[in-house]
Amino acid sequence: MSDAIKHECGVALIRLLKPLDFYKEKYGSSFYGLQKMYLMLEKQHNRGQDGAGFASIKLDMAPGERFMSRVRSSQAQPIKDIFGTINERINAVEEELDAASMSSQELKSAFPYVGEVMLGHLRYGTFGKNTIENVHPFLRQNNWMHRNLIVAGNFNLTNVSELFDNLVALGQHPKEKADTVTIMEKIGHFLDDSVAKLYKKLKTEGFGKEEASSEIAKRLNIAKILRKASKNWDGGYVMGGLLGHGDSFVLRDPAGIRPAFYYKDDEVVVVASERPAIQTVFNVSIKDVHEIQPGAALIIKKSGKVAHEQINMATERRSCSFERIYFSRGNDADIYKERKALGKLLFPKIYESVNGDLRNTVFSYIPNTAETSFYGLVERVQDYMLEESEAAILKEPNLSPERLKALLSPRPRIEKVTIKDAKLRTFITEDSSRDDLVAHVYDITYESVKPNDNLVIIDDSIVRGTTLEKSILRILDRLNPKKITVVSSAPQIRYPDCYGIDMARLEDLIAFRAMLALLEDHGRTAQLKDVYNKAKESVSSGTSKEENYVQSLYNQFTDEEISTKIAAMLRTPSIKAEVDVIFQSVDNLHKACPDHSGDWYFTGNYPTPGGNKVVNQAYINFYEGNTGRAY
Repeated sequence: MSDAIKHECGVALIRLLKPLDFYKEKYGSSFYGLQKMYLMLEKQHNRGQDGAGFASIKLDMAPGERFMSRVRSSQAQPIKDIFGTINERINAVEEELDAASMSSQELKSAFPYVGEVMLGHLRYGTFGKNTIENVHPFLRQNNWMHRNLIVAGNFNLTNVSELFDNLVALGQHPKEKADTVTIMEKIGHFLDDSVAKLYKKLKTEGFGKEEASSEIAKRLNIAKILRKASKNWDGGYVMGGLLGHGDSFVLRDPAGIRPAFYYKDDEVVVVASERPAIQTVFNVSIKDVHEIQPGAALIIKKSGKVAHEQINMATERRSCSFERIYFSRGNDADIYKERKALGKLLFPKIYESVNGDLRNTVFSYIPNTAETSFYGLVERVQDYMLEESEAAILKEPNLSPERLKALLSPRPRIEKVTIKDAKLRTFITEDSSRDDLVAHVYDITYESVKPNDNLVIIDDSIVRGTTLEKSILRILDRLNPKKITVVSSAPQIRYPDCYGIDMARLEDLIAFRAMLALLEDHGRTAQLKDVYNKAKESVSSGTSKEENYVQSLYNQFTDEEISTKIAAMLRTPSIKAEVDVIFQSVDNLHKACPDHSGDWYFTGNYPTPGGNKVVNQAYINFYEGNTGRAY
C-alpha cells in the first residue's frame, strides 16, 4: 500500500493439553509452548508494528507461588524485545538449576513465563499513544484466583462511551475510557458476579472455602459470562482472555468482521488471527484449521475440555474485505486466489485506458502487497494476447514460419519499475521537510520503460493519495512514458472505518476530496450544510442507525467521474505524462471475495448501527474543522 495506514492487530492463544514433561520428551524442550508462541507472533508480524505482549498462566500452582506472568514492549522490534526479556530471565535461572532433571511442576515453579496457557498480541495503534500502557495484554488482578483476568484483542468498538456509562451505573470506577479497559471491566464485572454466586451456592452445599475454589473452576460458565458482558458491544472484535485458574476463551463479533481461526489436537489448542500462521507453525493442513464462527467463542476449560459455543446471535456476515486485499499475509490459499482474481478483473478497464495498445504497454506494481494482484492481471493480459494470436492464425490458413512466429511472439511486457525504500519511510516525520522526504520513499528502475510507452502500475489501494502525488507519479514521469495508468485493486475508499483500521477522518481520503471538488465544479456546495444539519440532528438524537447521510453526496457522481477527478488532483503541473486512475468496482470485489462482503469503507453500508454514527460524526468534524477522531 503506497499510502501507509495502521490497521489490524494480531492475536495468538496457545493452550497446552499435556504436562510439560510430554513436550520435553517428544520435542526435546520444556519450552515448547514459548517457542511456538514466538513463531506465531512472528508469522503474524504484519499485523502489528507498534507493540507486542505476552502473558501466561501456570496451572495448579500452590498458594504463594506466582501463577501469572506478563511482558510487553513498545520498542521498535517489540517481538524480539519481549522474547529477549523472557530468554534472559530463563537463562538466569538455568545457570543456577538443572532444568533437565526437573519435573513439570518444578519447571513451572522455577522458570518465569513457562505455563500451559498463553496469550500473545501484536498491536497496531489505531487509537491512543504508542506507549507501554497501551500495549496488550491487559491485567485485572484479584486475590481470588478465578477473578484474575488477562485480555487482549483485535478490535474497535463504536459505543465505548455508552459502555463506560453502563459500568459507572453498575457502581464501578473505571480508570480509563479506552475500549480495551471498558471491555475488560465489563467481563470482569460479570466474572466477579458469577464467582460470588457460585461461592454462595457452594457454601449451602457444604463446601469449605478451600474446597470451593477448585469447584468454582469446574462450574464457572464462561459462555454465560461472555453473553452478559458482550450483550451491547457494537463493533468488530476478536477478544482473547485468560482466567487466573486456567480457563481461556476467544470471542468473535456477530458479523464476523474480524478474523479468527483455531486448530485442536490431543496436544494443543491454538487460535490465531490468520490461518497460515497456524498451518506453518504447527505443520497442519488447511482442512484441519477451522474458523471461529461469527458471534461464537472458543472456550477452553482448565480441564482441557474445548467447546465452540454461540454467544451472540450471528448477524449478516460482513467479514472485512480489506483483510483479503491487503491486511492478511498473502500466503493463505484462499486470499492468494482472491488477490489474483482482483487483478484479472481489472483488465477490461486497463485495456480501455491504453486504447488496446498492449504491445506498447509496460506492466508493473507498487511493492509489496500488490504483487499477487499483479500476477493475476498479467495472466489475464497474456491470455488475451494469446486469444488475439489464435484468432489471427485461424483467419490466415497459409502461414509462413516467419508470420506464425510474429503472431505468437507478443507477450506482456513486465518490469520491476518501482523500488521501495522501507528504511527511509520509517525515518519520515510530520515536520516541514516531510514532502521532500516522501518524494524519495520510492525509486525507479531507470530505462525500464521506453519513451512514449504506456505504463500501467497496480497498487492494492489508494487511500490518501499523498505518496502517489508527492513521490510515485513524479518519479515514474522521469521514465518519459506517454501515459501513466495507476490501478487500485480495491474500490475507492470513501468512508472512515471504525472497526480496527486507522481511517478516522473523511478529509484524509482522496475520494472524499475529489467528491468535494466535483460538488464545487457543479455549483452544489450548498448541499454540504444540508448534510451537516442532518448529521448533527441524527447524532444528537441518537438516530444515527437510520442513515449514513454522507452517501447522498457521493451518489450524485459515477465512479468514473470521481476517478477522473482524482487523476486530475494527483497530476501536478510538473508531470508531463497523461495520468489515468482506475479503481476496482465494488461488484468485482464481491466476485473476487464472495465470502467477505464487508465493504463499508467503499460503500458506506456499515454492518452495525455504530458505523453510521461514526461516519456522521466524522462528517460533522470535517464541516466544523475539528481534527479530532469520530470514534
